Amino acid sequence: MTTALIAILASVLSAAIVGVVAYLIISKFVENEQKKSLLELKKIQESEILKVVNPIRLQAYERLALFLERISPSSLILRCYQPGMDIKLLQGVMTKNVRDEFEHNLSQQVYVSTEAWSLIKEAKEEMINLINSAAVSLPEGADPLSLAGAVFQNSAKQNPLDTALEFLKQELQKNF
Repeated sequence: MTTALIAILASVLSAAIVGVVAYLIISKFVENEQKKSLLELKKIQESEILKVVNPIRLQAYERLALFLERISPSSLILRCYQPGMDIKLLQGVMTKNVRDEFEHNLSQQVYVSTEAWSLIKEAKEEMINLINSAAVSLPEGADPLSLAGAVFQNSAKQNPLDTALEFLKQELQKNF
């Protein structure tokens, strides 16, 4: 009887060990499958997010490139100059226009790198400085067209917009 009892206990113990091992293997398998499913779901979500975010980021690069073009001397002067203006008025309108254009595009900074945004801000400041230094360099009572000429001349020596625009293009090509 004791041998039969030992045999039964051995069988029960064996079955219990097999059951525990099977449970551990199955629970580990289920856990891994859940992790796989969560990773796949996360990939799908990231893909969906990128489908929405990438066009917005591309649009941000486009808008910032357009901003740089709009504050370029040729575009700025053509847009701001009105017959009958004096130098101070033209200077004021041009610098206000640069600032307004910048403020209109402030939200784009969240879609570009910190370095790109720094170059955009620097280009804006340098353009304003270029306009102001050109105005100061002219004699009292000079024609507003001479301000336009001085702005063109100063920008030909050093165009602050080119560096920022080139960086935007490179960053865009690298990221997309």
